[in-house]
Amino acid sequence: MRLILSFAALFLSVILLQLSSGGVGPLDALTGLEQGFTKGQIGILGSSHFLGFFIGCWWAPRVMGSVGHSRAFAVFTAMGAIGMLGHTLLIDPNAWAVMRVASGLCVAGCYTVVEAWLQAKASNANRGRTMAVYRVVDISASLGAQMMIGALASVETYLAYNLLTLLCCASLLPLALTKASPPITKSAPRLRPLLALSRSPLAVFAVMVSGLTSAAYRMVGPIYGAELNLNASQIGLFLAGYVLGGAISQYPAGWLADKFDRRWVIIGISIASLISSTLSFFAFGVAQVIIASCLFGFITVPIYSVATAHAHDFASSDERVELSAALLFYFAIGAIASPIVAALLIETFGAGSFFVFIAIAHLLLAAIGGLRLLLGDTALSKTPYIYAPRTSFMLGRLTKILRDPDSSSKP
Repeated sequence: MRLILSFAALFLSVILLQLSSGGVGPLDALTGLEQGFTKGQIGILGSSHFLGFFIGCWWAPRVMGSVGHSRAFAVFTAMGAIGMLGHTLLIDPNAWAVMRVASGLCVAGCYTVVEAWLQAKASNANRGRTMAVYRVVDISASLGAQMMIGALASVETYLAYNLLTLLCCASLLPLALTKASPPITKSAPRLRPLLALSRSPLAVFAVMVSGLTSAAYRMVGPIYGAELNLNASQIGLFLAGYVLGGAISQYPAGWLADKFDRRWVIIGISIASLISSTLSFFAFGVAQVIIASCLFGFITVPIYSVATAHAHDFASSDERVELSAALLFYFAIGAIASPIVAALLIETFGAGSFFVFIAIAHLLLAAIGGLRLLLGDTALSKTPYIYAPRTSFMLGRLTKILRDPDSSSKP
């Protein structure tokens, strides 16, 4: 309880931020369909969000170093609020795409501040518990955001985006009013994409597939649901099932990743994802679609964490922060490309192509995993499996000490 209270302001800001930012993507998709946007244009909105997210991951540590944690959080929250409120001023897909870049910047920037604050204030003794509470808070708020979709879609567009803007602005209050002093800003990690490739090509491709899958599901999933004639509340349950399934699967996935060769675990998850995609392809009733979504999230969401654990098996302690940043870079590449491709496939070939696209990506991942097995890139030792949210480059520092518990160096 003392731990929760000490980080209460940060966690409350995360809840409010997640409730606002988590609702924008689905609301954009549903509103865009009502306004006559093409599916390709709606896909561009999702890709724009992740473009802003990547820019924010790179830029936020530098802003934080220049003006401090609290002011940086205010800057990025203001960008998010402007992007959300701007939706009501101009109904145009190109303008909305620019606004979604702002929302992506907001998410990456605010999470960078929160995770840098947590990393600096958490001690080696409570870092694991801090991460656990942080994950529960973030996932719970994400579920809440999906459940809000039905209510948001039932009101006028102007009111819906204003409600999300109010939540975004409210996320400023806990951090602005906290009496806790902000930590000293550390230098940002260098972005070294080749570091991840040199340590584990399999992990690089796996995190790209993870970005492809999650971005398609979150940003284009509402289009898929609308193609199946689901209403807004049912689409919210469809997306919430994916989040819930992914949250439940972290413990069994971690157990498998720590007990068996992680290459085999990645291959097994990829094959299971093929099966899950097939089941989702043939799911048409509301109950079937939601259950299939939960199963799909249960199987596919852990890929990122298993892949990062596999990459860290080949890294030294002083490489962990930059390796985490490099893996997130590759995740962002997959996430930026995925929504527009998935949306265009649905527009051209119908709803079923959504899961065909995802299935092909996992088939390629399984094939590359088999190739790496033949090449025999086996790690000498394993690092602990850690659920790794795809939120900011700063997360590498927050988890570094958990991977190297015996290290006396500062994370």
